Amino acid sequence: MTGIPLLITFFLAIVLMIVAISKWKIHPFLSLMGTSLLLAIVVGLPLAKIPGIIGAGFSGTFASIGIVIILGALIGLILEHTGAAIRLADVVIRCVGEKHPQLAMMLMGWIVSIPVFCDSGFVILNPIRKAICKKIKGISPVGMAVALSGGLYTSHVFIPPTPGPIAAAGSLGVADNLAAVILVGICASIPALLAAYLFSLHIAKKNISVKETNEENALAEKDYDELVRSFGQLPGAAASFAPIVIPILLMALGSIVTMAGMQGVIVTGIKFLGTPIIALTVGLILAVYLLASTGKMKDFYDVTDQTMKTVGPILFITAAGGVLGKVITAAGFVEFMKANADFLASVGIFFPFLISAILKTAQGSSTVAITTTAGIMGMFSDSASMMTALGLNTEMAALLTVMAIGAGAMTVSHANDSYFWVVTNFTGMDPQDGYRTQTMMTFIVGIVSMAAIFLTSLVLL
Repeated sequence: MTGIPLLITFFLAIVLMIVAISKWKIHPFLSLMGTSLLLAIVVGLPLAKIPGIIGAGFSGTFASIGIVIILGALIGLILEHTGAAIRLADVVIRCVGEKHPQLAMMLMGWIVSIPVFCDSGFVILNPIRKAICKKIKGISPVGMAVALSGGLYTSHVFIPPTPGPIAAAGSLGVADNLAAVILVGICASIPALLAAYLFSLHIAKKNISVKETNEENALAEKDYDELVRSFGQLPGAAASFAPIVIPILLMALGSIVTMAGMQGVIVTGIKFLGTPIIALTVGLILAVYLLASTGKMKDFYDVTDQTMKTVGPILFITAAGGVLGKVITAAGFVEFMKANADFLASVGIFFPFLISAILKTAQGSSTVAITTTAGIMGMFSDSASMMTALGLNTEMAALLTVMAIGAGAMTVSHANDSYFWVVTNFTGMDPQDGYRTQTMMTFIVGIVSMAAIFLTSLVLL
């Protein structure tokens, strides 16, 4: 199958996958795998080769980012369990001051969501949001919620070790330079955070009511001192930051010595420590120290077990996204795109953004949108790459493409997104107000982020 029929078949397969996930409520893993198998058969791939193609796409994803995702998630859950996330938030509040509470909420959300999933981060930090609203009179709880949600979501889609950006980096061939992905993700966060902050100030002026907290959120009714005491002994600020900051510094240092072409035994050691798996292992060791220092080392097994249960579905969805990308490549879709390279080059970096945004809006999961789009764009073969067809075949182009996919995966959060319900339920908003706040915020931030990425590409590409 070639040409337009292949293109139509591909998009019909994507529509089928979206319907299966959002309408028929079939798990994303099964939807992705089923779509991949059906697409492989329909486009006429040799039956004898299909198992190998599926296996290669699946195992390739696990090999590149599987362990990294597990380590990042485990660090995040330990930060939750020890109360280190609370300590991080307290430090940010003191640094920013009480005159800018929404900025403080947004920044603490942005920091905490680097290792912690955004929905978990909102649950962790929401009690602090309520405590601050009680402490400082006249603050809009909705404006604070939007600021917190925006900060959490920004690092969730842009900055590793969150699974989505890691998966995208692996599919696009820049996982070995994860420090660069982190640096570009931080830069991409700036316009996103600015847009989220301005929107939170705007929405704070609107008359949006919230319901009283129910018994499930009784913790949020505590004042700040009670909230801190509920965690027992909190770790110090340096110990709380270390599991996040140290791995980032190690990866950055490893990238610097590699780019500088330095040699020697010490440099070899730095490169070793700077690889994502080793750097995050160091972060995990520091996180385990948090458990020991807070007297919760006995909970390590339970925390690890809970992490495996949380990460398992994400790993399988990520690998299934790689399978779909591998099937699409084997089917010749990329060759068709290369034959139309002149047109595609005019679309350029907007192509991954649009695909990711369509997937996100249709089926709700940012992780699914990122991993699926990254699988479609991925460099499975240097000679048959969607990136090449789009004129995005440099490392900087790959980095910006990861960001474009992340921007699309934020656009938009609505009723089919679990994060939408976390934000609205814990804030006490009804769904209609959720569309006015959470959905509109993610739409604005996604568009602003993509605009900034596009302007950056004009300068750097």
